[in-house]
Amino acid sequence: MLIYIRVIAEILVIALFIYFVSGRLMGAKVNFTKRLLSVALGIVLTTFVYWYSYLRYTEFMDDAFSTMLTDTSTIIWIGSMLMISMLFYLILELFDPIELGDRGERITNRKFIWKRLRSRWRRQKRLSKVLEIAVKNGISSTLKYARHRENNRELAVAFRRTLEESGGVFIKFGQVLSTRTDLFAPVFIEELSQLQQNVKALPKEQVTEILGKSMAQPIEEVFSKLDKEPLASASIGQIHRGVLRKTNEEVIIKMQRPEVSAIMRDDLDILLEFAEWVSSKSTWAQNIGFLELAIGFANGLREEIDFEIEMRNMIQVSNALEDSKNHVKIPKVYREYSNSTIIVMQYFQGKSISKGEAVFRHFNVEPKQFGRTVLFSFLEQMLFSGIFHADPHPGNIFIDETDGKPILLDFGSVGRLTASQQEALNHFIIGIQQNDAGIVHDAVRKLVENSDKLDGIRFEQAIGEILLKISYVDRIPTAELIHSLFDVIREFGLAFYPSVGIALRSLISLDSTLHTIDPNFDMFTEAKSFAKEYKTTVLKKPFKQPRATKERLEEELVLILPEVAKLPKRIDQLVRRVEGGKIILHHDVFSDKHNSGFVMQLFSRFVLLMSGITFGFISAALLAIAQFIDTVYAIYLNTAAYGGLFLCVILLVRLSIQAIRDMKRSSQYK
Repeated sequence: MLIYIRVIAEILVIALFIYFVSGRLMGAKVNFTKRLLSVALGIVLTTFVYWYSYLRYTEFMDDAFSTMLTDTSTIIWIGSMLMISMLFYLILELFDPIELGDRGERITNRKFIWKRLRSRWRRQKRLSKVLEIAVKNGISSTLKYARHRENNRELAVAFRRTLEESGGVFIKFGQVLSTRTDLFAPVFIEELSQLQQNVKALPKEQVTEILGKSMAQPIEEVFSKLDKEPLASASIGQIHRGVLRKTNEEVIIKMQRPEVSAIMRDDLDILLEFAEWVSSKSTWAQNIGFLELAIGFANGLREEIDFEIEMRNMIQVSNALEDSKNHVKIPKVYREYSNSTIIVMQYFQGKSISKGEAVFRHFNVEPKQFGRTVLFSFLEQMLFSGIFHADPHPGNIFIDETDGKPILLDFGSVGRLTASQQEALNHFIIGIQQNDAGIVHDAVRKLVENSDKLDGIRFEQAIGEILLKISYVDRIPTAELIHSLFDVIREFGLAFYPSVGIALRSLISLDSTLHTIDPNFDMFTEAKSFAKEYKTTVLKKPFKQPRATKERLEEELVLILPEVAKLPKRIDQLVRRVEGGKIILHHDVFSDKHNSGFVMQLFSRFVLLMSGITFGFISAALLAIAQFIDTVYAIYLNTAAYGGLFLCVILLVRLSIQAIRDMKRSSQYK
C-alpha cells in the first residue's frame, strides 16, 4: 500500500512540475481550466504509454524515485508529458471560440466546451424540428417561386404556418414582420397579421411570488391597489395595473416571466440559423435582407429582456425632449421600485394608432397635425438630440384619450448618433428634398465606414441615378429610396455605421407609420418645414433667453481666455525657431506606442519562429549524420538531436497558442 502511495505522490510532484513549466513556456494569461485539463490529459496518456511499452516489463515498484529520475526512459517520459500537455492545450484553445480582450482576458460569459456541446446538441435538435416544420409546410419549394415574385399567397401561407407551429420567438418575429409594409407585399402582411401568440397568463399566486422576490420593498407597502389580472400577456412578460400607495398615482407594472432569459437566448440562436437557411434558399429573402431583419430583431429582443436598458432609454429620451415644442408623452419611470426584471411606469389611458382613420375620428384628432408632431419629435431626437426611438411602428404609438397627444411606448430598442452623424443625416434629408446629388453624396460619405478610397465621381453618379428614379413624383417613396441607397453602398464595398443603419431603417418604419396616420403624408416635404422651423428657433433662442446665453458665453470665455493669453508668447517662440532654422517636421512610425509595440511583438515572434525552425533543421541533420557513425559519438548526436527537436516543438506550440489567442482578441473588433 505504501508503494502505491509513493508512486501516486511521485506522479503528483511531476504533475505540479509539468503544470508550472508548461504555463511558463506557453506565456502569460493561460486559462486555468484548460491548462489543468491539458496537463491531466497529458499525464494520463503518456503515463499509460510509458507503463504499457516499458514499465510493466520492469520492477519499477522496487526502485527509488531518485533512481527513476536518472533513468533515460523516465526523462523521455517527463519530456513527452510536457510536450503532449502543451499540444492538448493547443487543441483546447483551437476549438474554444471564446473571445479575448486586449490583455488576454475572456470577454464573454460562455460556458466551457462540454457544456457548450450539450447546449449545442439541444439547439440542433430544436433547429431540426423547426426545419422539419418548414419543409412540411412547403416553404422550401415555394421559395423557388418567390425569386420571381410569383405565387406570393402560397409562400405567405407556408411562412405564416411555419412561424406559428414553431411558436415562441418565431411568432413574435412574425408579428414584428407584419408591421414592415415597406418590405413585404400586402399578402404577407395579411397572413402575418393573423399570428397570435397564445401565451397563458401567469397564475395570481405566481405573480405575487415574482413581485415579492423582485421588489426591494413588500408589495403592500408599494401598492395600495394591484390588479392581479394582466392587461396584456406576452412571451417576455406581462403588464399589470396598480396604484402607488405613497402618491396615489396610477401605474403600469411590467414584470418579466421567470427563466425567460435562458429560453429566449436559445430560441434566438435557432431563429438566426433558420433565417440563414431561408436566405441561402432564396434570392428573394436575400434581397429583402431577411437575415439582417432576424439579426436586428434578435439584438433588440436581447436588450428588451434587460429592463434596466429599457428604463435608461426611456429616461434619456424623455430628458432630451424635456424642452421640446413637439409635445409627445413618454411614461415616467419610478426607479425606486424598478430593476432589471420589473418596470413601474406612469399609466396613460389611450389607444394605438394601428387602426388608422377610425381612431382619429373617435378622438376627434386631426391626423396630419398628429403626424407632423410625431415626425418632428423623431427628427428632433435623431438629428439634434442624438438618441432616438428606433422602433416607431404603429403599435408603439398611442393617442392620449385626455388631450389627443402622441404617446411613445416600448423603448427596448433605441439608436444613438454622434454629432457628426447627426449633421450628415440632416444634410442627407435636405439633399433628398432638394434633389441635389452633390449634397447627398457628401452626406453619405460621412455616414459610411472606410470611404477614403472611394471613387467619388462614380459614387456621385450612382447617387444621381437614385435621385432620378424618385424625381417628378408627388411623394418621395422613402422605402424605395433607402433600399436603393443600401444597394449602392453594398455595390461599392462600403457599409453604413451600425447606428446610421438603424436610423435609416427607423426612417422607413416611421414613413410607414405616418402613412397609417395619414395616407397622403409626405415625410420629406414635412422634414423641410421642420428644418426651417428648428433653425429659426435656434437663431431666436439667444434673444428669448438672454440670461442663459450670457451665462453660457461666460463659461466659454473662462475656458478660452487662459489659452488666448498664452498665444503671444507661443507665436514669439515659433518665430524665433523659424529664424534659427530649428523647425523640423518629423514623423516616425515608432513614435506611436501601439505601432512600436505591434512591430516589436511581430519581430520577437519572428525570431522565435526562426529559432524553432533552426532547431528543427539542425536536429534533423544531426539525426541523419548519426546514422553513418558507429562510435559512441552517435549516442551524443542522437541525444542532442532529440533535445533540439523537443525545443523546436515547444517553441512552435507556444507560437501557435499565441497566434490563436491573437485571432480571438482581434475578432471582437470585426
